[in-house]
Amino acid sequence: MSKTEMRQPTFLILTALARSPHHGYSLLAETKKLSGGRVTLKPGSLYATLDRLQEEGLVQDAGEEIVTGRLRRYYSLTDDGATALKREVDRMEAATDLARKSLQTRITGALA
Repeated sequence: MSKTEMRQPTFLILTALARSPHHGYSLLAETKKLSGGRVTLKPGSLYATLDRLQEEGLVQDAGEEIVTGRLRRYYSLTDDGATALKREVDRMEAATDLARKSLQTRITGALA
């Protein structure tokens, strides 16, 4: 994975999977919850993202089960996925620190 900014749906999916394996429907609900309702993934975009993340080695299959006649496929975070998520968290923290310092400079400059 490149060192560029991670897309928000990817960040939310990896964050959800960092806690525990999830099946698709569960990931839809969890990403919405993690985003405070701001991000609502559609099933098609979720599965396209999961396919891409599997190809990149960030997510892996974690089993299947049949529930009320429907197949549930579970996904889990790989070690590379955890590393990518940590790198994105670090990038976001650095950006947040920079913004806080800029705001503080603005506030102290206004008081001078």
